[in-house]
Amino acid sequence: MAESKSQKTLRAIHESARMEFLEKGFLEASLRNIVKQAGVTTGAFYGYYKSKEELFAGMVEEHARYIMDMYDDAVQAFFRQAAEGNGVHVGETGGESLRWMLEYSYNHADAIKLLIGASNGTKYESFLEELTNAEIDSNHRTMALLYPGTVTRANLPRELEYTLVNGMFKGMFELIMKDVPIDTARLCIAGLTEFYTAGWAHLMEL
Repeated sequence: MAESKSQKTLRAIHESARMEFLEKGFLEASLRNIVKQAGVTTGAFYGYYKSKEELFAGMVEEHARYIMDMYDDAVQAFFRQAAEGNGVHVGETGGESLRWMLEYSYNHADAIKLLIGASNGTKYESFLEELTNAEIDSNHRTMALLYPGTVTRANLPRELEYTLVNGMFKGMFELIMKDVPIDTARLCIAGLTEFYTAGWAHLMEL
């Protein structure tokens, strides 16, 4: 089905905005430049969005929410299986989460690049921090369930946990930011998973 005039206009706005945001970041991006490069009038733009902030949100909100929701669903599924006595392996579960996150991010690379690389000054600038803290909290719950007392015995500073977890997520998203071919990225995620699984086991003295 052919695009309508409205759809073509919206696509032009998004493409112009994507280039402007990636080049300059949200704060320095010019709405005037976006409108000009899209070849539309300011009035036409305001028929779709009320502001630069709303435009940015319109391009990334769906994906930020999806990743966080899917992450939460994966965590809840893990604890349900563990509570039911089903065999669960922390490293395998964590690896699966990184793999689906990678695949989703590659399938929506334009939006993910904006979310990770251009969101300073928006409500999405804390996305990685929120994901990191969610993973740390999940790790604590997992250790308390499967290895009681481990976190207390290990006595790891929260700052160390944050650095390690945040580095893991940043490493994954960096693959998208640098346009690493997907097959290579999958190999990188496999190695990243193996590295972090062994590292956490050592730190927790499992």
